[in-house]
Amino acid sequence: MKKNLAILLTMVVATTLFFNMCTASPKYGEDTFVEISTDYGDITIKLYDETPKHRDNFVKLVNEGWYDESIFHRIIKDFMIQGGGATDGKNDPDYRVDAEILPQLFHKKGVLAAARQGDGVNPERASSSCQFYIVQGRVFSDSELTAAEARAGRPITEKQKEVYKTIGGTPHLDGAYTVFGEIVKGLDVVDKIAAVETAKDDRPVKEIKMAVKIVR
Repeated sequence: MKKNLAILLTMVVATTLFFNMCTASPKYGEDTFVEISTDYGDITIKLYDETPKHRDNFVKLVNEGWYDESIFHRIIKDFMIQGGGATDGKNDPDYRVDAEILPQLFHKKGVLAAARQGDGVNPERASSSCQFYIVQGRVFSDSELTAAEARAGRPITEKQKEVYKTIGGTPHLDGAYTVFGEIVKGLDVVDKIAAVETAKDDRPVKEIKMAVKIVR
């Protein structure tokens, strides 16, 4: 009897441990989400597992507090909002992130992408270590997308065209910059920030600070 009870208890403990392992919070890389908090509201972003170098680098910077109290320093309505510099004025840590430009990750409204230096000094299209932008963009017509295809010298898939014609985005950036996440909550906050008054250099007249944290 005691032996059977001991076996039963062992089975219960083992089952409980297995269940806990299966239901534990995911590690980074298994649907990692970040939250960007601003005076205009909060933005929740899912980081793509398809771009692990950018995902892991962003998580590292967030955990180090790099983005706390940093600002959105460049805003262009119907295009994007950009930020990522340190509060001490330093634009980038002394490294870049290898490009992870994938055709299925395109510049629809609400995606997170990495800024970078131009092709002239950066032909490999490596990303800034910390500068990022969130696409606002606009809705495009069929004729505009046809013209965009001609300028880029490459086709836009039918699926992507449908997104650009309904949700909007910035198709001319596709294939040139790494897209590594997308908004799952708070898309309206991007519209609010994109509508603020800016100076001639596209810098907001009133600073827009952010705080960034990992939420899962």
